[in-house]
Formats: sequence, structure tokens, C-alpha cells
Amino acid sequence: MRRAAAAILVLLAARLAAQTPSPRPPTFEVGIEVINLTVSVTDPRSRYVTDLADEDFTVFEDGVKQELTLFTHENLPISLALMIDTSASMDEKLEQAQMAAVRFVRTLRPQDRAQVVQFNDRDTVLQEFTADHEALETAVRRTHAAGPTALHNALYVALKSLAKEKKAGELRRRAIVLLSDGEDTASLVSDDQVIELARKTEIAIYSISLRGRRPSDRERLAFSQAAHLLSVLARETGGQVYFPNSISELDTVYDRIAEELRTQYSLGYVSNNKRRDGKWRRIVVRTLSRDELQVRHKLGYYAPAS
Repeated sequence: MRRAAAAILVLLAARLAAQTPSPRPPTFEVGIEVINLTVSVTDPRSRYVTDLADEDFTVFEDGVKQELTLFTHENLPISLALMIDTSASMDEKLEQAQMAAVRFVRTLRPQDRAQVVQFNDRDTVLQEFTADHEALETAVRRTHAAGPTALHNALYVALKSLAKEKKAGELRRRAIVLLSDGEDTASLVSDDQVIELARKTEIAIYSISLRGRRPSDRERLAFSQAAHLLSVLARETGGQVYFPNSISELDTVYDRIAEELRTQYSLGYVSNNKRRDGKWRRIVVRTLSRDELQVRHKLGYYAPAS
């Protein structure tokens, strides 16, 4: 019954879209538990693939095929947290980092919302969620470097904050875009706590981890631990982690992230597993007719609990 209701809502949304010049994303009633997936698809040359239809995707939950009740490749609105490491080690790099971040802000569309967060030993929201580019750019330019790095704390707070932006039934992509140049040195929150919270959200995490200039910097255990955390978060949430060799590569990386956010697919299904056991459910999305393609998405979700 719930699957049928979801399908009816999708058909109604599609019918309305055909009658309206500027369609709004379909919405679902609160009682219907739709598992939403944001999916990025690339070819063997890492180019984004944008010509797929709903029949090209097959979704499995714990190995069981699911029926899609939602498919869209529209440019859905985005809410994102733009996070900039402002620890003392960023001092010489911050001006270039600011310019790259401002350039990234200018890729956002009128329907997108973003906040600007700087973090060192504490995180500071310099601009709350807004679509105002001028306000966002001003906030980016207000960042200043000082103190140690509390990366885990900042990510945990950002995930909580961005989760509050979610509205029932609204189709909106949500992401964190984070720039950091090193390891965590001051957090109270553990990496496991950050990973667990990330798994409970529908927020993709894109991280840019600047490498140290000296090989010895890159070989430090703490740096390796930070790189591992960011890689795990990207894999679990369907995002990406980048390790540019120099600050001069930031524009290219931010451009890549902006392109991905504009070319993603949104899929949804109502799970045919009705157990409310609170357990982790693994998701796999395949393009069976084009198995050469690389598909990225969050790896699963926790079922509702009774």
C-alpha cells in the first residue's frame, strides 16, 4: 500500500510538471518512508554521464532488488556547508584558499543555499544559510588563521546543522565541502562518532586535503589518520576526497565538485523490507546495461526502529 501511494504521488508530480513552465521537485507525504539516493555517475575517463534514464538504474537493498518510485535528473536545489580550515598552519595558504572558495560560491544558483564555517580549535559560523552570494563571499574573506585544528568537532557540528535544513518531503541535495591542510589536533569528538553520524544523514561529504610540502609531513601518523577519515566519509556518503599537491590546484578541485553537484541523479524507493529493527541496510546501485560506468552514492542507511 505504501509503495502504491508513493507511485501515485510520483505520477501526480510528473503530471503537474508537464503543465507548469518552471516545475518544482515532487514531494512526498510524511508517512511515506522514501529512501532517497543522490547518485553520481562517471565513465572510464572520469567524465560525468548525464544521459541516463530511470530504466538504466537498478537498486539493491541487502541484495534484494527494489522498485524505483522516484527518478529525476533535474538541477535540484542544494544546501551546503562550505568549511574552511583556519588553523595556524593555513596562514600562508589562506589568501589563495579564499579566492578559490569565492570562485566556488559563484557557481551556486539562486535556488541554492550555503553557510560559511571556519574552524580551528573551535568552529565559527561566519554566515548562516543564505542564497546571497555577496554575503557568502564576504564571509569567506573574513576567515583568518590561528590556533590548532579540531576537524572532528567541526564536521560533527556541520552535519548536525545541515541536517536541520532538511524539510519533510522536500527534494534538496545536501553536501559539505571542506578544505583542510592537516590532521586533527584538538577535537573532543572521535572519528568513529563522526563516521556514525555521517551514516545517519543524507549528506554527501566532499573533502579537499592539502598535502604538506615536505614528504615527512605526509608520512606523519596523524596526517594519515586524517586522510583515512576523510576517505571513509567520502565513501560512506557518496562524496569524494581530493589530495591536491599544491594550493594552486584548488580552483580545479572546486570546479570538479561544482560540476558533480550539477550533474547528479536523484533516485528514491520505498523499501520492501518492512521490519522496523533499526539495523543497517546496505545499498548498491548498478547500471547493468552499461557496466563500464562508475556509480557513487551513500552505502546504506539505518532502518527505522519501533
